Amino acid sequence: MGTSPTTLSKLKLGKLRVVRRRLLQRYEHQPYVSCLAGLYGCQWRRYQRSRATPGDCCCSKLECVSFALLIMTFCLTLVFLYFWSEAQNDYNDFDWFNFGNLGFWFPWSVVLLVIAAAFFSYVTLLLLLAVCLLSEGQKLHLHWGHKIGILVTLAFSIVATAVLSDLWSKEWTTLLLSFQVTAPYLHVGGVLLMTLLSWPIALHFFRINKKVGRTLIMGLYLAVLCALYLVPLGMYSPCLKKEGALGPAPALIGHRGAPMLAPENTLMSFEKAVEAGGEGLETDVTISYDGVPFLMHDRTLRRTTNVQKVFPNRTDAPAAMFTWGELETLNAGDWFLYRDPFGTAWSLGAEDRAQAQNQSVCTLRDFLELAAQRGKQVIFDLYRPPRGHPYRDTWITRTLEVIQNESSIHSHQVLWLPPDLRSLVQKMDPDLHQTSGSWDPVEELQKNHIIQLNLHYSSMSTEMISEYAAANISTNLYVISQPWLYSLAWCAGAQSVTTNSPQLLNKLTRPLFLMTPDEYNLMWVLTDVVSFILILIIFMFHWWRERGLAFCSGSKPTLEHGTYSKFRTEMSDVWSVSSVNILGEPAGCPLATEPNLATVSEH
Repeated sequence: MGTSPTTLSKLKLGKLRVVRRRLLQRYEHQPYVSCLAGLYGCQWRRYQRSRATPGDCCCSKLECVSFALLIMTFCLTLVFLYFWSEAQNDYNDFDWFNFGNLGFWFPWSVVLLVIAAAFFSYVTLLLLLAVCLLSEGQKLHLHWGHKIGILVTLAFSIVATAVLSDLWSKEWTTLLLSFQVTAPYLHVGGVLLMTLLSWPIALHFFRINKKVGRTLIMGLYLAVLCALYLVPLGMYSPCLKKEGALGPAPALIGHRGAPMLAPENTLMSFEKAVEAGGEGLETDVTISYDGVPFLMHDRTLRRTTNVQKVFPNRTDAPAAMFTWGELETLNAGDWFLYRDPFGTAWSLGAEDRAQAQNQSVCTLRDFLELAAQRGKQVIFDLYRPPRGHPYRDTWITRTLEVIQNESSIHSHQVLWLPPDLRSLVQKMDPDLHQTSGSWDPVEELQKNHIIQLNLHYSSMSTEMISEYAAANISTNLYVISQPWLYSLAWCAGAQSVTTNSPQLLNKLTRPLFLMTPDEYNLMWVLTDVVSFILILIIFMFHWWRERGLAFCSGSKPTLEHGTYSKFRTEMSDVWSVSSVNILGEPAGCPLATEPNLATVSEH
């Protein structure tokens, strides 16, 4: 026996009404809510918590303050975590700075990063629990233990940010530079977050009765959303380039060699830098008490040699006050294995470890010979000896003697950086490539025969690099070891970079985050449009749903505050109404809410 078309249409209509009824119902997912309330407020049993009546505040004044404090802590912790994660390029400097002040080695930078990540994960979890509880219509009751945890996290973020801002303020420049490569992706992430937040925002917007509260919620949400939508209008990144506009990759200059693979300023380190693709070598030169220029960055020998063991009474003496005979007795490589400054010593094979343990202090002559044999350029800082040193007034000429008479390197391979007595140096050796460490006007640089600039990466400027390049003055940026920062220097047009990680940067075949303006505009517009449509749909759904619930609540009693007998009667009515609806008969209002078992048990 077939089914008539009229009956089929009634069945379809009945199914649609059942779907509508289910959408309009308010469910309390008991295990889910119990888990949320237990983790957030240690309220694992149902009678310990209470639902928020639609239109009323979600929590007491104290809990409102706690929730606001939680949001503020989340924002500050996020800022600090992003700030410190982007500062990884300079972790080594930070750890050695602490070594110089504390007298012992410890990887403070990594520990600080782990603590910041742990605190951020903690407050993020609490905030997520709070949002989920609000979405379920539950009142917030943050456990006192979590309140203490939030205060500790907030104090950590404030103190750490203040201390680092005071001692290492230049890292904020690094943070601003990072936005030039991460901003497009941060924009997408921010829009996605605001789109997800539209669900609880819309839910409470249509439930709140007070116009002031509704205006405050909607005004704040729309202000942040509009700001995110329009942020790209003021965004700049040198990595947004047209096809074919990208220049060649910057040449790599090994910073004290390859200090991630071998002890810094040793022959092994420079050999590793050459093997890793370094086109130049950078170092630091000091002159011994008897006139031998040698490689040493620090004022003392304490950090990179075993001077404390060999000369325990001269640990803090200036390195320049040692004779070369004394310097030859020191081990300059063993420290690298047990301190492991970059966390890379584990990657060395047995042969490399044995070689690193036997490194000694390197002379300038040996360094120049290695560069001459490998055809590499060199650049170095030259430190004037302290007062009372025999070569305090002749340190420049003594260094030039080694370059001209004691090594086979060609003068044009040397980028002469020391600014002292530059005119005298030019007369003594005009073939040296004069290099400056400051942003001077082009006319002044040309007057002093400067052909290259050696600048800290924080002063990176695409416009200035282009201006100097037009005057045949190349730019080298130091010290760049992170791929994102190298990518930024590449996009900005830098000709070379000094790096701790030539073995890593040499593997990059194109800049990270590189895209054309058209690709970026498409990503930006598409993200904003999709987000706007989704938010509009969510708000329209909640408006339709809350209007239906309000209508039904006004036409028949809800079950949340009903007696057990009324619960049984209405459940019977619901089943009968459902049966009638499926057959296509007129439907009544849907069940407004599931019964509150705690209330039922009281009756």
